[in-house]
Amino acid sequence: MSQTLLASPLQGFTDYKFRNAFNHFFGGIDTFYSPYIRLNGKLVIKNSYKKDILLENNTELEVIPQIITNDVEEFLFVAKYVRELGYKELNWNLGCPYPMVTKRGMGSGLIADPEKINSILHKIHNESDILVSMKMRMGYETPEEILDVLPILDTYPLKNIAIHARIGKQLYKGGTNLEAFQKCLDNSKHKMYYNGDITSVAAFKKLQERFTSIDHWMIGRGLIADPFLPSMIKNDTTEYPKNRFDIFNEFHDRIFTEYDAALSGPTPIKMKMLGFWEYFSKSFSNPQKTYKKIKKASNVKNYQIAVREIFKEAKNS
Repeated sequence: MSQTLLASPLQGFTDYKFRNAFNHFFGGIDTFYSPYIRLNGKLVIKNSYKKDILLENNTELEVIPQIITNDVEEFLFVAKYVRELGYKELNWNLGCPYPMVTKRGMGSGLIADPEKINSILHKIHNESDILVSMKMRMGYETPEEILDVLPILDTYPLKNIAIHARIGKQLYKGGTNLEAFQKCLDNSKHKMYYNGDITSVAAFKKLQERFTSIDHWMIGRGLIADPFLPSMIKNDTTEYPKNRFDIFNEFHDRIFTEYDAALSGPTPIKMKMLGFWEYFSKSFSNPQKTYKKIKKASNVKNYQIAVREIFKEAKNS
């Protein structure tokens, strides 16, 4: 069975600049999901969202736009917009675990309201020809919440359901709940994708052995922490390329240059890259020391010096 690898969207990280650079230097991902479009009650799409899914910014990638909402008019508005751009599919985010989203009854905070999910899907399927796919957690409070939603989802022609095997309340803490994920498989007729803690080739193989019916795997944080992971999974190897840190260094320099040109002032670029290094540092022999070095850099010049030192040390070790 051939395996399809998908890049799970991470808000603030996996925009088109990152996706294009990742695809160029590492590869291994078949489809990227764009970070969610959120409208906040106004039927206006922010320019940053528009830019992110413009076809000319994603020429070499297969990208699926994503929406986060609990409002059917917003859903229809975004569906119409992405259809006009040429997209056939819109992914609905019922997975985001962050309280600022869930407290408003969106993301994983909506899973406990099957009636609302049903009413939104009913109207979308009656008034739009967009193909809907889902990105979900198993609930917010408990993993049983999704079991009340799955029979409703079975009544709609969804493309697939990607499930992150945690509940929202966990955020990213604690382990994934594989027993609860199996229950989802047993209680749905839809095509299921697996998401959660694919952080190494060994971890992937264990999941593959456990869930033999799954052939679509979604990688999120693991892809930023180890950008070689998708291609290593595809090539069934645990060997990194000999010039691993040269490639990583070039990738870093490209995204740094592009974000630096797009952001105004030294503070935004520092914060942006600090976010990336929280993950990147895991690819180095001493993640804490590496991250601390980046964090201590007081300005862009010092940041660049710190990055050069980190990569030089990694290449020589």
